[in-house]
Amino acid sequence: MTFPKLPCTLTLPTPQATQAWGENFAKQLTAGTVLLLEGDLGAGKTSLVQGIGLGLGINDPIVSPTFTLINEYYEGRIPLYHLDLYRLSPQDVDALYLDQYWQGEEFPLGIVAIEWPERLLYRPASYWLITLMQLTEGRQLQLDYVSE
Repeated sequence: MTFPKLPCTLTLPTPQATQAWGENFAKQLTAGTVLLLEGDLGAGKTSLVQGIGLGLGINDPIVSPTFTLINEYYEGRIPLYHLDLYRLSPQDVDALYLDQYWQGEEFPLGIVAIEWPERLLYRPASYWLITLMQLTEGRQLQLDYVSE
């Protein structure tokens, strides 16, 4: 998979297409990559992370960590850390010291996929920004890379 000039917008007609795109995208990701996943409830953020898990070789079911906050998967070629900040305030998020996931201080470097990143008080120095929007049929994915 090669990417068009960023930022780019894609239309994904089905949840399966969203997962397939995530699977292909994951094959190019390296340890230390942060994915910020924006979009309303039901926009496809978890479907995308499920595809990313498949692309990393993770066979465990990937479900939204809405109540557990963080799901960690170590069986793939690199770890996947799936975070869901929906239920938290920015101050609650700050108290979790999530930077340890993308800095590799406490956890092995892996892919960090964060749903509801608008709750972060600060963002990593570089990340993929993926915005999903539900359409009448399918969804739209906007992809950009941010590096400070």
